[in-house]
Amino acid sequence: MRRSMLFLPGNNPNMLQNGDILGADAIILDLEDAVSPDEKDAARILVRNAIRTLDYQGCEIIIRINAVDDTGFWKEDLDEVIPLKPDLIMPTKVSGAEYVRQVSRYMEEVERRNGMEPGTVKLIPLIETTLGVENAFEIARSDPRVVAMFLGAEDLTADMRCVRTKEGSEIAYARSRMVSAARAAEIDVYDTPFTDVNDDEGLVADARLAKSLGFSGKASISPRHVSGINQVFSPTEKEIAYAREVLAIIEEAKAQGKGAVSLHGKMIDKPIVTRAQQVLAMAAAIGGGVQA
Repeated sequence: MRRSMLFLPGNNPNMLQNGDILGADAIILDLEDAVSPDEKDAARILVRNAIRTLDYQGCEIIIRINAVDDTGFWKEDLDEVIPLKPDLIMPTKVSGAEYVRQVSRYMEEVERRNGMEPGTVKLIPLIETTLGVENAFEIARSDPRVVAMFLGAEDLTADMRCVRTKEGSEIAYARSRMVSAARAAEIDVYDTPFTDVNDDEGLVADARLAKSLGFSGKASISPRHVSGINQVFSPTEKEIAYAREVLAIIEEAKAQGKGAVSLHGKMIDKPIVTRAQQVLAMAAAIGGGVQA
């Protein structure tokens, strides 16, 4: 379960050290955009040492690596961090299935070199180009390591040659396409960060929109936004109570041999049961819901 994913610059020791107390379900240790080219080696070592020595208290660890290009930074990133068994690798600027497979093949080389079972470390491709958006489904189905996808709107809107706004109308198509592709491939999908760190109301509204579209959770570039994201993507007590009612009436109907059942005047069909099961699974994972 990852409602919130928080970016931490790989070259910032203070933020790395405090990653476990910031409330995020997952932390993204960033070796790419947050790190200048002359600090790549130092950031790699800092991230390696942080994973080795710090207890992130159940936070999922994601490493954002450099883009696949002729610099070779991405391979050096993987050489350093794969042996430490992070939960996920986030390849950047993913444009198609072969891009993912190239990263996965090298990950397998590193895993074998270090006596690890191939496929131990999973992938969450970062989609931040127009070509990547159009190829979202093939990316989602490209490799068994892919368990989720993540939309990056800042680079995407630059590629689209449009202005990134807080309202987000310019990324409406990309959001819908990403969710549809991910759900068709039966993987999770995560929304782009809300970049105005001082607009708490705007953050909550943006997170609610993302949830309404079907996103599994949302990333953040600021610790300040984590609690708002967690609240939005947690089930409310009302939702939990309704889910329990749904499953209870379904069990009662089975016991009585009924083929159809209604609750509060609404027919209970398979999608409603599935959603109820998802709500209760998430509530169990986080130890309860959020007051409505």
